[in-house]
Formats: sequence, structure tokens, C-alpha cells
Amino acid sequence: MSENLLGQALERIATEVDVCLDALLPLPGDARARLVEAMRYAAIGGGKRMRPLLCAATAEMLAVDRELAVRVGCSIEAIHVYSLIHDDLPCMDDDDMRHGKPTLHREYDEATAVLAGDSLHALAFEILSDASRIPDPFTRAELVACLAKASGAQGMAGGQMMDIVAEEREFDLHTVTRLQQLKTGALLAASVEMGAILAHLPEEGRKSLRHYAHDIGLAFQIADDLLDHEGDEELAGKALRKDEAAGKSTFVSLLGAERAREQARALVDQAIGHLDQYGSEADLLRAVARFVVERKK
Repeated sequence: MSENLLGQALERIATEVDVCLDALLPLPGDARARLVEAMRYAAIGGGKRMRPLLCAATAEMLAVDRELAVRVGCSIEAIHVYSLIHDDLPCMDDDDMRHGKPTLHREYDEATAVLAGDSLHALAFEILSDASRIPDPFTRAELVACLAKASGAQGMAGGQMMDIVAEEREFDLHTVTRLQQLKTGALLAASVEMGAILAHLPEEGRKSLRHYAHDIGLAFQIADDLLDHEGDEELAGKALRKDEAAGKSTFVSLLGAERAREQARALVDQAIGHLDQYGSEADLLRAVARFVVERKK
């Protein structure tokens, strides 16, 4: 039942995100066309859309308009895609494949890739500051603040810096956990939080959802480490085993594959437990949590 529910939800959100991004990224009739083509190449038609799904599922559970929730989810996806574009650059991870096709700087060039990433970053906040779609200024401000914090030095970018340093230093489990809470967990947590913000859920009412998001964020990264350690490159659509080759400390290198797998499952069970106050309306969030450790790519 949950597999069917999740499968339908993943198909639906993928279509909705592509339609939304297609409308947000019309091709200009001048020399900027190459930039927008590159943005579309990276953002449309790829990825699991996990962040928009979490935002839309949380918002819908709390009776928020679906179209608005998907649009806000696209702002988070724009940040995620920009981070992948920059992460793939030669100055960072120097990857050739992403989602089963050449990375953006390989398909276009490095300068275009940098500008496409920058422009997707800007697009995210353009979406959230659109008063015609989100009339309440307090909601707009809270959404912007939430995504900004999750994206910068206190979130994803800070985690990426720690990941770069990890190539030169040996990190213990506590530090690796902190790294992944920032690099991967921050945007996943923001996806749930922003769904709650759209519902005008007060701070005290978000505690259980925050705990849920925290736990699936860590479980997601442990699953990523396991996939990097033992996954199929063709299925993943990208290079694997790069962390091991670089000598980076990961959950798998520190815990071993079996203990890491057990920890991921325990986190998922814990995450689902945080949704006990909700009924069947939270079934999709429960299914997402289970998918985190069961996915193959």
C-alpha cells in the first residue's frame, strides 16, 4: 500500500515540478538563451524530487493549497540543483555524470555552469518573494529566512566546506554527523519546515515535524553512503566510491556497512514515531521515511 502511495506521489511531484520549472524558465530571445537552456538542462527532467515532495506532502497534510506548496517546493529544488551544478565542477568534485547524463559543465562549459547555478539560487528567492502568489508578507519573510539559513554557511554550504576539509582530516562520528546534518539534512529539514510555514503552524506545533525531518535527513545520508559503498553506478547515474578513494570518513567507514544499515533503519523507525499525533493524512510522510533506506539510487 505504502509503495503504491509513494510511487504515485513520486510520479506526480516529478511532473508538477517539471511543469512549474518549465513555466518559470522561458527561453529569452537574446544572448541569454544559452544560460536559460543550461538552467533547464540541469533542473528539468531529473532527480528524485525528494525536497519538493517533502514540502508538498507536509503542506497537503496540513490542508495547504497543492499548487502553492509545489511552487514553494520548486524554490527548494532550485537551491538543490544549483548546489549539484557547483558540486560537480572541476574545482569541487569534478564529476562527469549526473542523473545519467553529462554534468552541466561537460555539456556546456564551466562559466555557463557557474552562472546557471547562480541564477537558480536567485530563482529560488524570486519564487518565495512573489507577493502575487504568497500575499502574506510574514509568510514570505519566514520562507525566505528558512531557505536562506538552510542554504548558507549554517546549512548546506557549511556542510560542503566541511566535506572538502574531510579530504585532509580524519573526522570522528560526531563530526561526520554534524557535516551531514548541514550538507544534506538542512535542505531536507527546510522542505518539511516550509510546508509547515505555509500552513501557518506555530513554532510549538512544529517540534514533531522537525524531529521527523532531522531523523530522515541523517537516514538519507547513511543510505547515500551505503549506495556509494556498494551501489551500482549505472543505476545511480553517477560515479560511486569516490569518498573511499579520497579517504573521507563516512558513516560506512566509521560504523561498517551492517551497523550503518541498522542505524539508518532505527532512524527511520524513530522518524515515523514522531508522526504518531497524525493519522492517515501523514501516510505519505511515513512512506517517504521508509523509502529513504530502501532506495537503490
